[in-house]
Amino acid sequence: MRLVILEDYDLASEWAAKYIRNCIIQFRPGPQKYFTLGLPTGSTPLGCYKKLIEYHKSGDISFKYVKTFNMDEYVGLPRDHPESYHSYMWNNFFKHIDIDPANAHILNGNAVNLQAECEAFEKSIAEAGGIELFVGGIGPDGHIAFNEPGSSLVSRTRVKTLAKDTIVANARFFGNDLSKVPTMALTVGVGTVMDAKEVLILITGAHKAFALYKAIEEGVNHMWTVSAFQQHPRTIFVCDEDATLELRVKTVKYFKGLMHVHNRLVDPVHSMKNYKN
Repeated sequence: MRLVILEDYDLASEWAAKYIRNCIIQFRPGPQKYFTLGLPTGSTPLGCYKKLIEYHKSGDISFKYVKTFNMDEYVGLPRDHPESYHSYMWNNFFKHIDIDPANAHILNGNAVNLQAECEAFEKSIAEAGGIELFVGGIGPDGHIAFNEPGSSLVSRTRVKTLAKDTIVANARFFGNDLSKVPTMALTVGVGTVMDAKEVLILITGAHKAFALYKAIEEGVNHMWTVSAFQQHPRTIFVCDEDATLELRVKTVKYFKGLMHVHNRLVDPVHSMKNYKN
C-alpha cells in the first residue's frame, strides 16, 4: 500500500491524473487491447478529470482504446437530469475526450430490472478482461462508491439504500433539499473494486481526515469500507495535507519520506502520439 501526500487539492489531482495517464500510455492500448478504467463521480475527482482533459488536448493521451466503468448511479433519476452520474461524466469528462460512447459504461438506474442491470454490469467488466485501474473517492464516513458502512467487503454490483449521512452530504447538489436526493443507488461492490489489478483512491480535505485515518492506521472494518483496500496488493491512496490531520506524525513522516519513490511513478513518459499500434 502506498500513501502519496501532496500539499493541496490541485497538486493531489495533478499527481493522480499523471499516474492515470502513465498507466494508459505504458499499457499501449490498441484495437485488440483496450485499457479498462474504473471511474468515480463527486467533487473530489473533478480536478483530476480537468488535468486528464488537458493531457488529451495537448496530444499526450488518447482514450480511443479505453473502456470505462463507472462506480455508481442513482436509482430513479432521469439519465438527462443534471445531477445524474451520466450527466456528470459527460459534462465533466467524456465529451471533452475522444472516448467512443459505446465504451463508456455507466449503470442504468432506470432499468426495469435493477438486479439484472447489476449482473449485466459485472458481466461486461469480466468480458472486458477486468479492470486495470479503478479510481475511487470516499465519503466522510469512509464509504467507497455507495458501499455504505456495514457493507460486505466481498460485495458485488447491487442495489443499495443510501445512508442518511450520504443523503445529507449529497443534498448540496440538489439545492440542499433532502426530499429531492435519491435514497437508492446502483453501485459496484467492494469486491468488484478489489478485483481490479490496481486501485487509486483520492482523499482530500479535512472533512475526510478521520476516514483516511481509519483506512491507513486501523484494521479492516466493514463499517469503514475503504479500509478493505489495505488488503489489495496494489493500492495507492493520494491525499492532500488537510486529509492527513488525523494521522500520527510518524505515519505522515514515513510516507513523505517515500515521495521520491512515488514521484518516479508520474515521471514523463512517451505520449500516445509516439506509439504505433
